[in-house]
This record gives sequence, C-alpha cells and structure tokens, in this order.
Amino acid sequence: MSRQRRVTLEHDAGMRFQATTGTGRTLVFGDEPTANELSPVETVAAALAACAAMDVVSILEKKRQTWDAYRVDTVADQRDEYPQVYTRVDVTHVVTGSGTTETALRRAVELSASKYCPVNAMVSAGATEVHHFFALLDSVGASVASGEVTTTGPDRRPDVIH
Repeated sequence: MSRQRRVTLEHDAGMRFQATTGTGRTLVFGDEPTANELSPVETVAAALAACAAMDVVSILEKKRQTWDAYRVDTVADQRDEYPQVYTRVDVTHVVTGSGTTETALRRAVELSASKYCPVNAMVSAGATEVHHFFALLDSVGASVASGEVTTTGPDRRPDVIH
C-alpha cells in the first residue's frame, strides 16, 4: 500500500510561490530571506534534519532516555554545476544532559538513517552521501562522546529502497 502526498503551488509574484499541502499547511518559497521566504534547496536540508530528529527523539523516548537539550546541525555541500544537487550532507545530532547513553544515541541515529527516515532515503538514493554524526555533551556542555555513526548514499543505500 502507498500513501499519496499532495501539494498545490501557486505563483504570487516575481519569484514568490505559496505551497498548500494536502493537510492544509502553507509554505512560502522565494528569493527574499528577509521576508521569511524559504529556499527550496535549503528546505530539503531542513526536512532531512527534522525527519531524522523526529525519529531520534521517538527512539530515545522509547528507550527512556532523557536530555536537557537536543539539536541537529546540518551542513550540505551543493555543487556549482547544474543541476546544483547536494553532493554531501553532514547531519550531527547534539544531545546535552546526563540522561542519555552513548549506545542509545548511536543506535537511535543509526535506525533513523538506515530504516525510518524517508527523507534520508530519498536524498541518499541519488548522488548525495549523507553522513550521520552524534555529539553527547554533559549538562555543562563538555564533550562526553562524539563520532560518525553511518553513511548513506551512492553504493550505501538503506535497506528501505532495495
């Protein structure tokens, strides 16, 4: 069984477009960051970070892990030639606090990257390598552990697309 997602995009003016999703959400795309218009390409990187974060938080909660702060830092390298695709994306999950173990965080990131995150699967199905990292900090922000968890992308596609 499959699920359809729908979006209607309407031209407002110039390079400004408004998208309305099938669930009634609205996004505004354009060239003006000062008007809070979204870049379609930056939105892909943000969607990857959000998708992975939702997975990781859900998995950590199921493992009864706690934290004081959580963020995802994402850096995407985009080539200059057309089509200007991402060639590499680094996704780093940063957890602060003493209630999360390194093992639990590593496993949550691995499961998101290799099994659960559909945005990761779509991005890494093409020419993009997606590198997944973690950083575990104590309650005052000192490093407890960090490292690369896994890489998805060309020749390393997640099981979900085989």
